[in-house]
Amino acid sequence: MARIAGVEISNNKRVEIGLTYIFGIGRPKSKEILNETKIDLNKKIKDLSADELGRIRKHIESSEMVEGDLRKRINQDIKRLMDINSYRGRRHKRGLPVRGQRTKTNARTRKGPRGAMIKKKRV
Repeated sequence: MARIAGVEISNNKRVEIGLTYIFGIGRPKSKEILNETKIDLNKKIKDLSADELGRIRKHIESSEMVEGDLRKRINQDIKRLMDINSYRGRRHKRGLPVRGQRTKTNARTRKGPRGAMIKKKRV
């Protein structure tokens, strides 16, 4: 098991896929990192030498914002939107969709389960 940016990556994964386990790194960014560090995309994690792992770690630490720092930055950005009372910030506060989706029929993920209907008593 290789440990990069505080994340354990399984040995039998290809390096290109294994790097995507790190929050903030997807397939394109993974390919970019491996090209810059001159490591074969198809190599398995277990086949990497200590030098190659070191180069990957060094590149990620120096040039990428990942894991805790990235999560913190995203939360700060959302908090800033809420503080300045922008439209997006107000949607975040109310727990409604932020990016213009319809809310009349859909948006159950953001709004939560439907409330129970109140029935009138028969007289």
